[in-house]
Amino acid sequence: MSSGVRLILTTCPEEAVETLATGLLERRLVACVNVVRGVVSRYWWKGKLVRDDEALLLLKTRTEDVKDVIAALRDLHPYDLPEALALPVEEGNPAYLDWVREVTERPGPEAPETPAT
Repeated sequence: MSSGVRLILTTCPEEAVETLATGLLERRLVACVNVVRGVVSRYWWKGKLVRDDEALLLLKTRTEDVKDVIAALRDLHPYDLPEALALPVEEGNPAYLDWVREVTERPGPEAPETPAT
């Protein structure tokens, strides 16, 4: 049984942490961003072995918002190819999971007003 919550992992340079976290939170795409500083990433990029000092962001969101979070990461992230790995949250503190779903609930399109008769 799914909780309806996903954990998305992404890494970024230190100078991008606030832009990414604030942008995602202000759009109500994530309920919480945890920042783990001091991450060293080693990877292949364009045929070269690279080492970067980065921060790891742990993003909590609703299952149905994962695609929107990934799209926002592509818009906000300084990397050409930002990491975005969505992991299912099978269980957790029910009140916390409710909070994640509640905080990220965005109003839908408003119905047109009915003219007064």
